[in-house]
Amino acid sequence: MSFQTQYKEKLMSAADAVGIVHNGNTVVVPTGVGEPPALMTALSEQRRNFRDVKVSQILPVRKYDYFDSETAEHVRPVAYFLSGHTRNCVDGGWGDYIPNYFSEMPMLYENNDMPSDVVFALVSPMDNHGYFSVSLGTDYTMAAIKKARAVVFEVNPNVPFAYGNCHVHISDVTAIVEDETPVATVGLPAIGPVQEAIGKYVADMIPDGATLQIGYGAIPDAVVMQLTHKKDLGVHTEMIGDGIMTLVEAGVVTNRRKNYLPGKMLATFALGSEKLYKFMDRNPMMEMHPVDFTNDPYLAGQNDNLISINATMQVDFAGQCGSESQGWRAYSGTGGQADFVRAANRSRGGKSFIVTPSTAKNDTISRITPTLAVGTHVTTSKNDVNYVVTEYGVAQLRGRTAKERVKALIAIAHPKFRDELMEEAKKMKLM
Repeated sequence: MSFQTQYKEKLMSAADAVGIVHNGNTVVVPTGVGEPPALMTALSEQRRNFRDVKVSQILPVRKYDYFDSETAEHVRPVAYFLSGHTRNCVDGGWGDYIPNYFSEMPMLYENNDMPSDVVFALVSPMDNHGYFSVSLGTDYTMAAIKKARAVVFEVNPNVPFAYGNCHVHISDVTAIVEDETPVATVGLPAIGPVQEAIGKYVADMIPDGATLQIGYGAIPDAVVMQLTHKKDLGVHTEMIGDGIMTLVEAGVVTNRRKNYLPGKMLATFALGSEKLYKFMDRNPMMEMHPVDFTNDPYLAGQNDNLISINATMQVDFAGQCGSESQGWRAYSGTGGQADFVRAANRSRGGKSFIVTPSTAKNDTISRITPTLAVGTHVTTSKNDVNYVVTEYGVAQLRGRTAKERVKALIAIAHPKFRDELMEEAKKMKLM
């Protein structure tokens, strides 16, 4: 049977495809913009027909009707990483989340520690060889597909056909839905003077020929904006965004000096503009791979001068980072921060940067604290964190004593809190 014949036989409406889901199933959806809007809308519309169906993904970008406390017994989110939509569900007590390291998610499916009954994914049109590209959210999706009872693809001409280990053959697909809704876009965060100052400190410490992992946020983007004078940078990251694309277009990113897969730029999910998605389409430099490949600290760490840049919300005197909760209240998730901090620490000449403004809530709260707030989820351990950067400077922690760490961290705290922090340090016998 030809690929096109198989395609036509599996083609159906989104409303019919949702019927593949059974009560009690977990529906796995790719990260962010990799979510299929027609399928998610149809599932929302039919949610009262189901019971105990869970939808699991990282960072949903659209607010679908199944985010509804009144129908949570029918369909509800059980997230891997929270966005504003799922955060409210968890806060309300009718949604839930699964703590994880991003790099280990494929193994959790493989070992049956996390369920994957049905996969709904947004994909590129099929190529002449019968393959679709799961380009926008390769991450854990490829592993979930291998374990799923049913795989439903939403084929959209606006989705790029990317290279890498992100292809699924028509023979492995249960049903196909077609839709032409534009892929969701995510704009660049606002960058102010604080973010610019932090970005400059980090950029000044990045050498020519370094390989970058850059997370999402105003500070990482501020770093990118100050790298336009660098030469021969490489990319081995989890997220590809507009900032990195801009550096490629400027000739700054060449990937020539990477030790691991030189000439190739690696990522596991995309988040950005329509221009970014077009940039990814059949780009020989760009490869999308599963997250257990991109975020493996051993593999990423084979690049010399690997630079990891990730944000946090709070750092204590020991160097522990609380990057995913506000006290006990879950705010986001661990993601790949710990993965790439460890990768950079393994790298010859590597540097891992944890970046944060010195204060929160209009300078009323110090983000440098004696101890993390009660209940805070520790994202990155004191043994892993190396450079902590605020708008007041850089504190290097690895290889430093407990007292040296405290002194360095207080030096980059906001001046209005330094005396208070010094007094607390003395009480703790750390000064």
